[in-house]
Amino acid sequence: QVQLAESGGGLVQAGGSLRLSCAASGRTFSNYAMGWFRQAPGKEREFVSTISRGGTSTYYVDSVKGRFTISRDNAKNTVYLQMNSLKPEDTAVYYCAARLGPSSNYEGSYDYWGQGTQVTVSS
Repeated sequence: QVQLAESGGGLVQAGGSLRLSCAASGRTFSNYAMGWFRQAPGKEREFVSTISRGGTSTYYVDSVKGRFTISRDNAKNTVYLQMNSLKPEDTAVYYCAARLGPSSNYEGSYDYWGQGTQVTVSS
């Protein structure tokens, strides 16, 4: 079992920044690729970003490229999502997820999920 706990969400004005953190516990963190997903009100959950086990490979959905940066610290069992130039359309509950093996943008391939953290961007 892997337990995931997100933090860092909040209310921010458009153009502002937030950094989300996801702390993992329970198993060897470096064995797991990590992903961030989000779910806006009335919409399905969507992929945002993923990072490989060693942190050398990252991938982003087009809508956040150049604005969001995913990173991880395997010594601290934590993955981060730095979000800059936030837009109202970034408003959503953000979830981190873990999968044993290589990174993926496919939601169904992830084994463990956090409870989510709310990000609200005001215009």
